[in-house]
Amino acid sequence: MPELIRPSTILPADRSAITISTSDGLSLVGEVATPKGDITGSLLMLHPNPSGGGMMDSHIYKKAANRLPFMAGIQVIRFNTRGTKSEAGQSEGEYDHGKSEKLDVLAAIDYCFDQLKVKDLYVIGWSFGTELALQYARDKRIKELILLSPPMLSTTNEDLDFWAKDGRPITALIPEHDDYLKPDQARVKFSKVSNIKQIDVEDGKHLWVGEPMVHLVLSEIVRVIVPSKLPLPTEI
Repeated sequence: MPELIRPSTILPADRSAITISTSDGLSLVGEVATPKGDITGSLLMLHPNPSGGGMMDSHIYKKAANRLPFMAGIQVIRFNTRGTKSEAGQSEGEYDHGKSEKLDVLAAIDYCFDQLKVKDLYVIGWSFGTELALQYARDKRIKELILLSPPMLSTTNEDLDFWAKDGRPITALIPEHDDYLKPDQARVKFSKVSNIKQIDVEDGKHLWVGEPMVHLVLSEIVRVIVPSKLPLPTEI
């Protein structure tokens, strides 16, 4: 008898704790969840702002790690930026308002390629994590960016100019009721970046609370990386 997928559902995958070393000597805690079968793509997750409780276990990210390796063959790599704490432990260092976190992002990208030997890497940012992605995840080996609830508080016009010229695809999910950047504002903000696909989410909020919103976000992630795995099941 199939069972409904619930917030607590954990589907089979090979899960391992990882430690990422930064160029300024810090150790960052993380986890990689790898499919037991073929890998369709690898996803590096940049979490929301730790000053507001964001971490690698923020609910969308934890559910992605719990489900996507089994459902879609996606390898999920999560880590805590400097000073951030979760069930996995606390990364060394101190929160630096997105400045020194550049070194965390660069180290995590290198870890994916050098240690995990990923082939196709996608980077997703949520809230504060979108700022880190747009500012620092410029490595040419990255295939695409996915943005969840971008606040666009520290990302500059120069950052957007980079991506406009770069041309790699970016998918941005903009909640209708976002606390920082609503769909109409996002269209203006991203007007010069023709390679951004903006998805306006009716009734969506910044934190994507509720299982229907989780399913929607995970489905859009899969649509970017391996659309042949859609639709995602709601029961197993």
